[in-house]
Amino acid sequence: MKLLVLLVLLLQASRSADSRCFCQVTGDLEDCACDVETIDGFNNDQLFPKLQTLLESDYFRFYKVNLNKPCPFWKVQSHCGLKLCAVQPCSPNEVPEGIRSPSHNKYSAEANDNQDTCEQEKHLGAVDVSLSNETREALLSWSKHDDEAERFCVVDDEESPDSQYVDLLLNPERYTGYKGPEAWQIWNSIYEENCFKPSTIQRPLIPGLFQSSSGNEAKSFYNWLEGQCVEKRAFYRLISGLHASINIHLSARYLLDDSWFQRKWGHNVTEFRQRFDSELTAGEGPKRLRNLYFLYLIELRALAKVLPFFQQPSFRLYTGRPAEDQKHKELLLDILQQARNFPLHFDETSLFTGDEIEGAKLKEDIRLAFLNISRIMDCVGCFKCRLWGKLQTQGLGTALKILFSERQIEALKPKSSGERPSFQLSRQEIVSLLNAFGRISTSIRELKNFRALLAEER
Repeated sequence: MKLLVLLVLLLQASRSADSRCFCQVTGDLEDCACDVETIDGFNNDQLFPKLQTLLESDYFRFYKVNLNKPCPFWKVQSHCGLKLCAVQPCSPNEVPEGIRSPSHNKYSAEANDNQDTCEQEKHLGAVDVSLSNETREALLSWSKHDDEAERFCVVDDEESPDSQYVDLLLNPERYTGYKGPEAWQIWNSIYEENCFKPSTIQRPLIPGLFQSSSGNEAKSFYNWLEGQCVEKRAFYRLISGLHASINIHLSARYLLDDSWFQRKWGHNVTEFRQRFDSELTAGEGPKRLRNLYFLYLIELRALAKVLPFFQQPSFRLYTGRPAEDQKHKELLLDILQQARNFPLHFDETSLFTGDEIEGAKLKEDIRLAFLNISRIMDCVGCFKCRLWGKLQTQGLGTALKILFSERQIEALKPKSSGERPSFQLSRQEIVSLLNAFGRISTSIRELKNFRALLAEER
């Protein structure tokens, strides 16, 4: 009899464990014509390996960033003093000369042929005789303003003496120990002030961290969210998906051992559970993981849409090593073509389909909200967290810029002398776009690893 009771208890425990395989999110995604299983197979088996190879190339591993910009919203008391927060910038001789060359750091398609500056000077020179210095400066200012008006995120000034190249492979995103009220303030500011949420609606939080979630709060929040237009729902899900992705990276590259003779990084299943287990997050964890898949679809769609830009003969992944540059461009085009062939893309034509004036205002509201989020990254106290936060928000902002520039991309063609291209991407935007998607792709792949580790525990 005792043996029978024991077997029943073990069977119940097994069923309970199976039901708590919270990271095994399945089925169709909201507001999409795609399912989780299709994304898993496509990413893990096809795209992820090629993408990792591309991101290890010199063009994509060196990212220029200003980590010393002051926080524009509140006074940051002190930068993170933890040794794991430090970022080691590159010395000049570590960066390929082709990347360091100023002529290759503005708009890639024109800069690769050293034409951008020359054409601009030629164009302005033609009117120099009739324009005052003030007017010429105004023209240049308007051109810069046009660039800013297309962007969804703040782009660091690459000419600033505070901007430095960082080798992303030598400064990987991983757990740094940066947490507590200061870190919480970052995400709270993003969600509470930039996701169109009224202050009267409480966002579900992880129990035990600063504030507990209740079932009523969660119900009220999701009732409010479902009542929003698809564009605002999508915006919230993008931010939630980005947050989930970052938490997966921190759990997958956790400091497991820091002794005097070794420093060991690896998967921390306990940390992963605390962030995503349905029971430990009052049901929030699986929702956040589903938002990660939604974010993947959005950035994948942008990669598919931007293929014509990179197919231009004038575009090169210029590092000064022609054979390698050509090989990596071919790999990039292969990845983008694979992205284009994905069968169940997010349909961005479902966005902004109402009144034209209201749609334009909503699009601008979303652009400004995301622009604000990118500025919040300068408030992150941990330099390594700041580096990867800036890169990933800029990458997502570039993806949004691409999705909202379909007509300009389709109109790409050789321009007459001095005429500005209809669509442009700086090297900074290109590097952040592919690396940001690489982070999302890695998160999807890491979920497979965590599923296997959780299965071993059962």
